[in-house]
Amino acid sequence: MKVNIKPLADRVLVEPMQAETKTASGIIIPDNAKEKPQKAVVVAVGKGTKDHSMTVKVGDQVLYGKYSGTELKYEGKDYLIMSEKDILAIV
Repeated sequence: MKVNIKPLADRVLVEPMQAETKTASGIIIPDNAKEKPQKAVVVAVGKGTKDHSMTVKVGDQVLYGKYSGTELKYEGKDYLIMSEKDILAIV
């Protein structure tokens, strides 16, 4: 899970978890109907700012807002980079 991207200040790099492919009752969800996941694993964390120390750490599972972060692709994987304030909760 080591990535050579180091977020600056209060930013966090996360790897979104895969969207659900089946409902609880067993119905398969087609690709065009899947919702973007809002749960991710923290991959890298910035150092914070002098007014704000970082709360999350590498390996934490977090929930984030639906439209949070900037999408990027690195070495074939999808990531989001966002400010720590866009993270809603640690799961």
